Amino acid sequence: MLVSLGFLIHCMCFIFKKTKPHLQLCCMKTNLKHSLELFHFGKRLVDLPSHPGLCLTEPCITVSSAIMGALDRTVDPCHDFYNFACGGWVKSNPLPEGKSRWGPFSNLWEHNMLVMKHLLENTTMKGLSKAEEKAQRYYQACMNEAKIEDLGAKPLQELISQLGGWALTEPWDKDNFQEVLQMVSANYRTSPFFTVFVSTDSKNSNSNIIQVDQSSLGLPSRDYYLNKTANAKYLNAYLDFLVELGVLLGGSKETSQTLMEEIVDFETTLANITIPQEERRDEELIYNKMEAKDLTTLAPAVDWMPYLKEVFAPVPLNESEPVVVYAKEYLQKVSDLITKTNKSLLNNYMIMKVVRKMVSILDHRFQDAEQHFLEIMYGTKKSCTPRWKLCVSDTDSALGFALGAMFVKATFSDDSKAIAENMVAEIKWAFEDSLKYVKWMDSETKKAAKEKADAIYNMVGYPEFIMNHTKLDKVFNDFEVVSELYFQNVMQYYNFSARVTADQLRKAPNRNQWSMTPPTVNAYYNPTKNEMVFPAGILQAPFYSRSWPKALNFGGIGVVMGHELTHAFDDQGREYDKDGNLRSWWKNSSVEAFKKQTQCMVEQYGNYSINKEPLNGRHTLGENIADNGGLKAAYKAYVKWIEKNGEEAALPALGMTNHQLFFVGFAQVWCSVRTPESSHEGVITDPHSPSRFRVIGTISNSPEFSKHFGCKADAPMNPKHKCELW
Repeated sequence: MLVSLGFLIHCMCFIFKKTKPHLQLCCMKTNLKHSLELFHFGKRLVDLPSHPGLCLTEPCITVSSAIMGALDRTVDPCHDFYNFACGGWVKSNPLPEGKSRWGPFSNLWEHNMLVMKHLLENTTMKGLSKAEEKAQRYYQACMNEAKIEDLGAKPLQELISQLGGWALTEPWDKDNFQEVLQMVSANYRTSPFFTVFVSTDSKNSNSNIIQVDQSSLGLPSRDYYLNKTANAKYLNAYLDFLVELGVLLGGSKETSQTLMEEIVDFETTLANITIPQEERRDEELIYNKMEAKDLTTLAPAVDWMPYLKEVFAPVPLNESEPVVVYAKEYLQKVSDLITKTNKSLLNNYMIMKVVRKMVSILDHRFQDAEQHFLEIMYGTKKSCTPRWKLCVSDTDSALGFALGAMFVKATFSDDSKAIAENMVAEIKWAFEDSLKYVKWMDSETKKAAKEKADAIYNMVGYPEFIMNHTKLDKVFNDFEVVSELYFQNVMQYYNFSARVTADQLRKAPNRNQWSMTPPTVNAYYNPTKNEMVFPAGILQAPFYSRSWPKALNFGGIGVVMGHELTHAFDDQGREYDKDGNLRSWWKNSSVEAFKKQTQCMVEQYGNYSINKEPLNGRHTLGENIADNGGLKAAYKAYVKWIEKNGEEAALPALGMTNHQLFFVGFAQVWCSVRTPESSHEGVITDPHSPSRFRVIGTISNSPEFSKHFGCKADAPMNPKHKCELW
């Protein structure tokens, strides 16, 4: 995936200083003077003839100005390309209030949210499908703050009572662990001790299967619990947050303090048995297929058959139901932990997981408590996020394909889809052509790799079904949405989501099922379907514009496309064949050579640090491989485009060749600012390297970059030893 939403992921506003002498100029001094004159006196544009060597259209002048603004010409691009490309942007873009990170991704997402807001609020629109009307009603219920405030904590208190209560507000001594575990998992989509879901069977990509894995913790990573000294402020903020929630739900300060301290201690024990992500990258090693009855032997603390039947109701299951377990050792340990833990504590923990999930849909007191916690967690300054942003985001989560249909009709043209698909084909050609020259791979594996690249399926813009009212309505037919009761609508969504998940179990995987909604500013590669998905949300500036020079489009969306394509051949994607099956299809000699080549990147990125905290080169390996492969494929595709179409006109005032512009455009997509706390969280949890290293890590491995910027041998951005894979 390109970035966490989220990430999420997820346009630019760019300025220029003084020209560096070693930058190649793309025009004569007289022409540059002419274009600078144009730049300073924009109103005279209509009176001046276009120069054949320069692009003097309004979009070209606008984007040239933006690129200028982002640069810091006082920095040598061969010494620090990120600061050269983004220094001006960073200076003129302080973190917006309430944000822990900011960049082109987040700016574009804000733009998309505004579009969605107008669509959701325009209730006079004609010709909407029932599903689209449901999206509008869902949003309206979320915006009904008066009703939400009036209900206060009551909806959640009633829900807890239905679950059997907890020791926060009443004496509690029940033997209902199995029942509560079933209810919180099936009805409220929480995963207290492990997570169970339906997805494509990695070793049989034509069928879906039940999968069991370790669950997430209350804090973003196990590291927060295990390194208590370094993370004391986060642990304390988390505990204070939970205590405040307990008080808001009717507990005394003392009872809540005691109960939540026990919960955090228990969660610390869970963190200790959780396997770090970097140790789970080889799926061949962690894939364990068994029958449902085998789970009882593996983790006897759970009554598995009643549990699975409840979670996947109404689908009939028996003990021979196939299951894939991705955390065998963890499940054994968590079963032992459940067995030896006080039943009241287990119950309190399960209820707390439900409470955490419901905080954002309750009244302002709960949201204020969460906001205060997040301010400490991510270093954000206190701000009042407009209610509509929360509601747009939640509507996108619940009814994203209905809302996506509205978004696509309002913003996305069919020719944009065709242009993007054509670009994907150009990037794919470039990747496949580079395969011919990969020295470390044997010819037989190389042939199979080309076949896999050929077989990659491209999904651009949106899934087709959302444009058909009948099909779209059918998808959301069982999702009841009422106008006034937001909490009730969210509960209905959990119920609806559970039924959809269960329904998938007896169906074959469907290409029309996307993991991202159309307005999303991101993209992904799915190994079991061997497909790349590029939502309409990202097919906009600063990644793409039909009126920009191709250098910028290839440096922007082209690199994104190359990134997702390369995921098919990263350390995890390469384990899947062209049909999406997890199997050994490489010769052993090429597997060993691959591991040797990738070790170079593990070490390269492991030597980078942010705020004196080293990156984890193993954890970020897949994304680093994709970044490097994406840049190389996109540049090669751009060179091929020039061979076919001829050199394009240069942008005015920049004094750059279009080859240089390609690399600058690529880098400026990643300009970003971030709080130290958010950077710390990113180093611990994010499989992507921080933005700065996504830029300098890739261009340091690019001979073409150093050639076009005239970097001397052994300059910081032109190291003698370069990592090369694809």
